[in-house]
Amino acid sequence: MIMTLLIVGLILFLGMHSVYMLAPSVRLQLISKLGPQGWKGLYALIALVGFVLLVLGYADARASTTLVWLPPSGMAHLTALLTLVAFIFLIATYIPGSKLKAKVGHPMLLATKIWALAHLVSNGTLVAMILFASFLIWAVAGFAVSRRKDRAEGVQRVGYWSRDAITVVIALVGYWLFAFHLHELLIGVKPFGM
Repeated sequence: MIMTLLIVGLILFLGMHSVYMLAPSVRLQLISKLGPQGWKGLYALIALVGFVLLVLGYADARASTTLVWLPPSGMAHLTALLTLVAFIFLIATYIPGSKLKAKVGHPMLLATKIWALAHLVSNGTLVAMILFASFLIWAVAGFAVSRRKDRAEGVQRVGYWSRDAITVVIALVGYWLFAFHLHELLIGVKPFGM
C-alpha cells in the first residue's frame, strides 16, 4: 500500500505525543523504570522515527494520491493567513511570560490545530486529508485534555504584553523565512507560487 509509511509514521509520532493523555499510568511506569532521561530518550527516538516515516510517506504518496475534492480558489490565501496565526502561537510556546501563552495555556496545540485546519481547506488529496486530519484530531483532543487538567489543578499563568510583541516579531520573521524559502526546500511546494 502506497500510504503505509505515512500511516506508520503518524501512529508512531502522534502515538508518542498522545501517551500523556491516553496512557498516563504507562508513562509514569516507564519514567520510573527508565528514569526521566531514559524516558525522554525513548520518547524522542520513537517520535523522530515516526516523523521521518511520515515525511517520507507523505512525499511518496503525494505523487500518486487520489483527488477527493477540488479546493475553491482563494483557499491558498486563507491557508497563508491561518498559518501566520499558527506561527504566532507556535512562537508563544517558547517565549516565557507571554500573555498569549498565559491566556491559551497550550499554544503549541492551538498552533497545530490552526495549521492542520489551514492545510485541510487548501489540499483536497486523500493523502493530505489523512495527514492534516490526523494532526487536527490529535491537537483538538490534546488541547481539550490539557485545558481540563489545568482547570482541575487550578493552574494560573501570568503574561506581559511586551513578551507578546517579541512573540509577534519572531513569528513574522519565522513565517517569512519558512513561507518564502524553507517550505519549498523541505516540502516541495511554493506557498505563494513565486
